[in-house]
Amino acid sequence: MSLSVRKNVTAGAPAALVALALLTAGCAGQDDDTSSPKGSPTASATPHGYVEGAQEAAEQQSRLMLNDPVTGDTRILDLITGKTHETSRTTGTTDLTTDGRFGYFRTEDGTRVLDGGAWTVDHGDHVHYYRAAIRDAGRFPAGARVRGDAAVTAVTGEDGRATVHRRADLEEGRVGSPRTLPGTHAGAVVPYAEHLLTLTGEGKGGTPKLAVYDRAGGRVTSPDATCEDPAGDAVTRRGVVFGCADGALLIREDDGDFTAERIPYGRDLPAGERASSFRHRAGSDTLTAPAGDRAVWVLDVTERTWTRVETGPVVAANTAGEGSPLLVLETDGALHGYDTATGEPAARTERLLTGNLRAGTGGRGPVIEVDRSRAYLNDPEGSRVYEIDYNDGLRVARTFDLDMKPALMVETGR
Repeated sequence: MSLSVRKNVTAGAPAALVALALLTAGCAGQDDDTSSPKGSPTASATPHGYVEGAQEAAEQQSRLMLNDPVTGDTRILDLITGKTHETSRTTGTTDLTTDGRFGYFRTEDGTRVLDGGAWTVDHGDHVHYYRAAIRDAGRFPAGARVRGDAAVTAVTGEDGRATVHRRADLEEGRVGSPRTLPGTHAGAVVPYAEHLLTLTGEGKGGTPKLAVYDRAGGRVTSPDATCEDPAGDAVTRRGVVFGCADGALLIREDDGDFTAERIPYGRDLPAGERASSFRHRAGSDTLTAPAGDRAVWVLDVTERTWTRVETGPVVAANTAGEGSPLLVLETDGALHGYDTATGEPAARTERLLTGNLRAGTGGRGPVIEVDRSRAYLNDPEGSRVYEIDYNDGLRVARTFDLDMKPALMVETGR
């Protein structure tokens, strides 16, 4: 496997060892379950949060899934070790998404499910980080839009029909036998708060209306809320966001009760200037979306506000939220940083990407993946990925040179 990594910074191993010791100590005595999983030494030695067949780590095991739809070359880049792992090819991929662990490679013939072998288990007051073998987990039907959480994975077809798969089956390397949800759905079915949120065609005049199902497929009481021309969805700490013609619809859960709240643009917008797809850091409450070809929407879900940031021609955008800059890849091949409060330019890199970049690609090209400390930018024509320290003037921290063209990219391990 041909890979070179050019580093500007290094991390110390002793800090990771200390973190692992603190993590283990912090979990001691919190789990009264003394059952001994198969293959574990003894019941008393089984650590809290134990996952059979996985190795626990002291830090998040971030990885990048990469695909070239033309050649089918598929790689997983381990951001801890800097090494790549080659997997079987997937040609004709039109979309690549993730739920934090599994990658979903959408093609005309179906959706390949690839276990990236890295994930995070959140216990509320602390988290566990795991790594395991990379393996295929099967295929979903063609035209699938996939959304998942820690328990279930919802698969919605182009015909609006939806099925629900057990996450445990995927973790065992198979898609299993799904349950079918009743009716048809406008957009993706989204797992949230031990339920399934969806938009159906039951509103007045056929306008999609919010519906809430339990995980067995039973209908539960839903807020009386509609969403005209739905496009895009995102799960945040504050609830689930659906993009609508007049803005966003925010659905929240509190002790089993669901409420819906509108976050309007405040004015009528043509379809080409509305937010139709959202990108954000996992766990963040700040969403980004193209606002036409030369601007970006920033939706602060906590404050319930939209901000339109005027930029150059937009190829891709994202932000870590919480005071971090808005990151925008523009057609000049440079990464630009903008102050989300004022909209003013804050920093920019030199030209990083080669080739002919076009605005309005809608994720079918270079993307920006963001985690708590770094951003990642794929350069398909240059056969590389850049790691950017967005808190240090968009400094290029590492450059990963690859033996394939990473036209599609998602980050897992979150």
